[in-house]
Amino acid sequence: MSEEFIIGSKVRVVALPPYIKTADPMPMLRPPDVIQVGEEGIVLDRRPGGYWGIRFAKGAFLLDSQYIESTDKPPASNDTET
Repeated sequence: MSEEFIIGSKVRVVALPPYIKTADPMPMLRPPDVIQVGEEGIVLDRRPGGYWGIRFAKGAFLLDSQYIESTDKPPASNDTET
């Protein structure tokens, strides 16, 4: 099962797919070098086919969850009580 992300959360590219699909109303294929491994973006929405719409500095693109990871840290627990 693919990983789920929260809309508005930050994600990081961990691998590049063979091509990148734009998140336009009429998606177009772009070469994978429009984004770089390690680049961070913000999750815009979930799309059919298991894709996530993500806003990067160079535009919005559709990526499968296998190519991204969350950079948001879970809230720290308050286990300091003694």
